[in-house]
This record gives sequence, C-alpha cells and structure tokens, in this order.
Amino acid sequence: MALDASGIPYMIIGGQAVLLHGEPRLTRDIDITLGITTEKLDLVLALIGEIGLKPLVEPNDFTLQTMVLPCQHFESPIRVDFIFSFSPYERQAMERVCLVEMEGVKVKFASAEDLLIHKVFAGRPRDMEDVKSILIKNPGMDFPYIRKWLNELSEATGELFGSRFESVLKEIS
Repeated sequence: MALDASGIPYMIIGGQAVLLHGEPRLTRDIDITLGITTEKLDLVLALIGEIGLKPLVEPNDFTLQTMVLPCQHFESPIRVDFIFSFSPYERQAMERVCLVEMEGVKVKFASAEDLLIHKVFAGRPRDMEDVKSILIKNPGMDFPYIRKWLNELSEATGELFGSRFESVLKEIS
C-alpha cells in the first residue's frame, strides 16, 4: 500500500524537493510531511512495514514528543523521515503540491513556494542556501503567498521569518 492508497495526505519536502525546485545537491534522506497528527501513528507504523521501512526509534516515545518518525529501508541505507502535522498552513500546502510522475507513480512534492517557506522556517545555513537556489530557479513565485505564511508563522512563534526571507531576497537582487 502506498501513501496515496492509504488516504494519508502527504508531500515531499527537504532535499528531495530541492532537487525539483532548486539547485541539485547531495541529500541523505527523504523528508515527508504527513497531513495527520500522531493520533494516527499506528496507521503509519502499519504502512511503513508494508513498504519496507522500519522505525529507527521507539515510536511511542520519540515520535509523540517530536512529531517525527525516522525510518530506514530494510535492505538499503535509504532513510525516510515522516513529519506529522496538520496545521492550517500544512493543509493549504498539501492542496498546492506538484505532481511528478516517477516510474508510473505520481508523487506529491511541495510547491516551490511551500518548500521555500519550510526552508526559511528551518533557517539553517544549508536551508538558506536552498532558499537562494529556489528563488533563482523560480522567478515567478507567488510572493504574497510566501509573505502571508511567513508573517503568520512569525506571529505564532515570535521569530522573524519575514525578515529572514527579505534579507535573502536582497542578497540575490
């Protein structure tokens, strides 16, 4: 059973999405945001076993505390991190996914705008480099949408995500 067949909304974010929307770079894992809360952890645990993944942590402790379920493929070093979330922003982002056909399967990637929002939110140096490459590769982005959500995230957390974004925009101008 695949994520789509399970009815769980999802989108690929992180380095794999940067390969689509930014400058290709090495990434060691696949980050997948799930449009559900940890209340459905048992469903996800059943699903990951069906698709050949095993948890790297004790899910009922780590995942309930961090909202992240790190997994690894049984037969390879491929790591997949599932991030549980069901905020109004995540719901909207999952409605805006980009479908990419891979070996006959349509895979849901975060839109360029939503990937940029995730990267600004994370704020690490590598993420901010990704923001630059996303902006350069996608000049026609929906800036009002980006600013709206960065401002809402700023209000909710007290961090200045909008200012972080604007300073990157100035750097590449």
